Amino acid sequence: LTKDGRIINTQSDWNYKKDKNGNIIGFISIITDITNRLRAEEEKIRLEKKLHHVQKMEAIGTLAGGIAHDFNNILGSIMLNTELAIDDLPEDNSSIYSLKQVLKGSHRAKDLVEQILTFSRESEIERKPIRINSIVKETLRMLRAMLPTTIVMQQDIAEDVSVILADSTQIQQLVINLSNNAAHAMIAEGGKLKVKVEDVYLDEPLSHSDMNPGRYVRLSVSDMGCGMKPEIKDRIFDPFFTTKRPGEGTGLGLSVVHGIVIHHDGFITVESEEGKGSTFEIYLPIIDDGTISFLKPSISVQTPTGNENILFVDDEEVVVDANRRILQRLGYNVTISTDSKKALAAFRKKPEKFDLVITDMTMPSMTGAELARELIKIRPDIPIILCTGYSQLITPEKSNAIGIQEFVMKPFSRNEIAEAIRKVLDKNRS
Repeated sequence: LTKDGRIINTQSDWNYKKDKNGNIIGFISIITDITNRLRAEEEKIRLEKKLHHVQKMEAIGTLAGGIAHDFNNILGSIMLNTELAIDDLPEDNSSIYSLKQVLKGSHRAKDLVEQILTFSRESEIERKPIRINSIVKETLRMLRAMLPTTIVMQQDIAEDVSVILADSTQIQQLVINLSNNAAHAMIAEGGKLKVKVEDVYLDEPLSHSDMNPGRYVRLSVSDMGCGMKPEIKDRIFDPFFTTKRPGEGTGLGLSVVHGIVIHHDGFITVESEEGKGSTFEIYLPIIDDGTISFLKPSISVQTPTGNENILFVDDEEVVVDANRRILQRLGYNVTISTDSKKALAAFRKKPEKFDLVITDMTMPSMTGAELARELIKIRPDIPIILCTGYSQLITPEKSNAIGIQEFVMKPFSRNEIAEAIRKVLDKNRS
């Protein structure tokens, strides 16, 4: 304890003082203040843990990106062929229920890939100025029907919450994942799930965070569940780490939450005590921009059709086959190719034959982006739709710069590709 009341860490070094005959006549002690050194060592350990966590996230992200393209191609073929099979059956056929379950499972698999790519920083997000109170309310209303009645949902959502720069879909994903995690912790005995949204002002950074002081929107999700041991708490944001039994979870829920928060320049804290429950608090920085983007409700319309000539290019035969039949069902005349160079040669022979080109991005010998550039050189006004299951090399912005008019993520449904086609063709016609 120093004179000014500070508590410091010290290191004492002792040595004997001897006379000429070797007899000990006293001691010499040197006391050194090592407080700063210990703090530096603790900070080094903290940063090493943070670096290790980042490296693990990057490694799993690389793995995720590697499988996403092929997996999405498989899903796309399953989804489109299932839709074709449903169309071929009479409405009262008992097999339709089973086929719709296949579609439902395919969409769940699609969502799983999107979650993997979310925390691995490879999914496209669109951040806009929004207030999240209405998004949180709508999400909780949807979740209410999915959670057991033994779990009581308690909301405390401020009406005048400030504007943040966020992707509304990912905010919804935050609420879903945290609420599901809380519900699972209370699955045995039930309890209260509390969700709170409010503005807060931080005078100083939270412990173990790099946050700046300032104004934040805080989203809190609390449960009265089993809580966590410290060693479990330290690992909850690791991808594929789960305390659930096999078949009950993927271990991605909280990893996705962590990835979304980081993408939004925010921070997440966890308070948990074994036997007493857990509280997750997410801090998202408030912006001064008063322009707010509201979600437009989706309107269900009949699948658009047409009769134009389409050149469809993809190196996967199953993908080409499924899309050919889907597009023909929609009324289009379809020319297919599994080789981008052969597709280019066919286009070069009769460039005026085609009203639209739909091409995959990742193909051997020539990518979709390279093919698009060559097609535009031959015919600058040709409309092009680029499809991809995953690619680090192309984004909607890059594709627009090339001259590609629409960018579609795989796997897509019949309605999604039909709407994209009509959007491009009708725009060019007008």
